[in-house]
Amino acid sequence: MLGWMAWTWPTALLFIGIFSAIGLLTVLEIRYPGGAARQGILRLDTTRGDRLFITLLGTAYIFLAWLGLVGEPLWWPLALSFAWGAFCFWKV
Repeated sequence: MLGWMAWTWPTALLFIGIFSAIGLLTVLEIRYPGGAARQGILRLDTTRGDRLFITLLGTAYIFLAWLGLVGEPLWWPLALSFAWGAFCFWKV
């Protein structure tokens, strides 16, 4: 049934992670409405969802730049992506 796409464990983990983050944000929004809006270093009012989107977009750029400039291994861009995510949720 799912033979139309090459499902590998890394691909499945990526989608599981993204959907889990969206599910967690949904639960947080139901429990604490308003999205915890705040002003960060960009001087924009951002909510949790905005910060998640910025984190995912930045992570995609980090991995694409790493693959284009360096290649493998991909452990370093993974560490950079976690640091980027922590920075986004802490300061942006």
